[in-house]
Amino acid sequence: MVKPLSSWPWENLGIFKYVIYGPLVAKVVYSWIYEDSLKDVWCLHILVICALRGLIHQLWSSYSNMLFLTRNRRIKQQGVDFKQIDREWDWDNFIILQALLASLVCLMFPSMVDLLPVWNPRGFMTLLLLHVTISEPLFYWTHRLFHQSYLFTHYHSLHHSSSVLHPFTGGHATFLEQLVLSIVMGVPVMGSIVMGNASSSMIFGYVLGFDFMRCMGHSNVEVVPAQVFNNFPLLRYFIYTPTYHSLHHSEVGTNLCLFMPLFDAMWNTLNCNSWHLHNQITTYSGKEGRVPDFVFLAHVVDVMSAMHVPFVVRSFASKPFCTRIFLLPLWPFTFVVMLMMWRWSKTFLLSFYNLRGHLHQTWVVPRYGFQYFLPFAAQGINKLIEEAILRADSMGVKVISLAALNKNEALNGGGTLFVNKHPGLKVRVVHGNTLTAAVIVNEIPKHVTQVFLTGATSKLGRAIALYLCRRRIRVLMLTSSTERFQKIQKEASRDTRNYLVQVTKYHAAQNCKTWIVGKWITPREQYWAPAGTHFHQFVVPPILAFRRDCTYGELAAMRLPHDVEGLGNCEYTMERGVVHACHAGGVIHQLQGWTHHEVGAIDVERIDLVWEAALKHGFRPVSNLK
Repeated sequence: MVKPLSSWPWENLGIFKYVIYGPLVAKVVYSWIYEDSLKDVWCLHILVICALRGLIHQLWSSYSNMLFLTRNRRIKQQGVDFKQIDREWDWDNFIILQALLASLVCLMFPSMVDLLPVWNPRGFMTLLLLHVTISEPLFYWTHRLFHQSYLFTHYHSLHHSSSVLHPFTGGHATFLEQLVLSIVMGVPVMGSIVMGNASSSMIFGYVLGFDFMRCMGHSNVEVVPAQVFNNFPLLRYFIYTPTYHSLHHSEVGTNLCLFMPLFDAMWNTLNCNSWHLHNQITTYSGKEGRVPDFVFLAHVVDVMSAMHVPFVVRSFASKPFCTRIFLLPLWPFTFVVMLMMWRWSKTFLLSFYNLRGHLHQTWVVPRYGFQYFLPFAAQGINKLIEEAILRADSMGVKVISLAALNKNEALNGGGTLFVNKHPGLKVRVVHGNTLTAAVIVNEIPKHVTQVFLTGATSKLGRAIALYLCRRRIRVLMLTSSTERFQKIQKEASRDTRNYLVQVTKYHAAQNCKTWIVGKWITPREQYWAPAGTHFHQFVVPPILAFRRDCTYGELAAMRLPHDVEGLGNCEYTMERGVVHACHAGGVIHQLQGWTHHEVGAIDVERIDLVWEAALKHGFRPVSNLK
């Protein structure tokens, strides 16, 4: 049974909870349009301060997720997973609550609020005095009370359910807890107003400063240098740190203060490891952390998808990418950043997860899809990829897997360029295409006797064609190059060569209901497919789903094993927990401990071997066609 005040009154409204701001917005708009001057200016102030509070939390979220800046100063090294993101989805409920409470106060005492000056220095002194003497002790003792058995079980345990701290974790609490926190925040503000020392700048400063400190404490990134406390020892009792607060979540009976450890010291709840751990984290912040076992070297697809990263909007990154309206205003800024990255940036760390004790990271080459097709950009892109491989090699990474365009045949021969140039590489370079081919051929239903293949002479096209002809499946290979077709045909055994057929026009497939697309095709070219055709594909970007009477497969992908930890963002358009097959192929290479490079042409003999290894390690196919 749900306990009173444990759930939020509007928790079933979903996104419509923001309608609660409607009366404030309506009042501001009406006053702005139909009245000579803006009356009830407090409505506008509440809306502005709510927006600023959301911005502060978002900026702290972005910073804590910028792993390329913060990875060596993270307190807890695990990543935030999908379950925690979903639990904290409505982290901003407390902002709505406090907006309602502020509106109620303003309606009860309109004259008092309207007379507030913009600036009053005495108000800040009064505010500080009331915060230290009332708010800090009040929070400490109520917080300590919430750690008693009954209140903790039914109310406070929700806040502690987040395994890895994040700025949004600070707002993730029950209705009763946020009511108490609102009182803690309200005492200094209301006290200053009653004493006649308040100002609007004081209220803005206190509320935003309060949120800033709460976000800092929950950021999981240490931002306070140890030298500050070493030079000014008493200061450690007057300002807490992210390390200090993180210990409260791991050892719940300690470090109960709001922002000032002084009160933990006074009432004997100070964790004795607080300063040692803080000093340890900040001392080693300039050094490399744990070396990953596996690195997936990705790239950006386009300007819009560049915003599908955890440090932009965490909730958006936790779902498969699709273009959203709220992204459009950010497009110009992202385009400028793209130009800056094109000019100056190198590879950066995007995300990580753990799989059976192995740390797997995703690095991103800051180059966009269209740039890979610019002739003058090829040398620069290869240089960035080479630098990433050499960095991984020097760090001790075991396997680095190249994503999509980073292993383009025309760019670097599927990674062959780097292996030939650096024969002494200890890190294994993997294009992962063997598993990609395995995923595609295992999607083909058993009853299929004929397929139509575009991109037929590419690395993947060649391997798929040779594999399917061994299964006595007739492969219509679309290519205008007879020489390349014959070269592939000669690789097949004599008794299966007849199953490889060269075609040069799309109309040759007008009776074939299984298309494997390895080269982008237009809606007009799709017209030649008969009704009921299924389009398998390994082309980047995916083809447009133009035909309503046909079905379209996703890019070749595998679902990660159930025991993956710390995964909290989707890989481009893939579902949660699903990665591109070339990514999974690199993971399999690392888990198997294979010591060869997987570059260049695909070894058809290894397709079944890699597929069986993937299934053995708990990877699962995504397609349900069979």
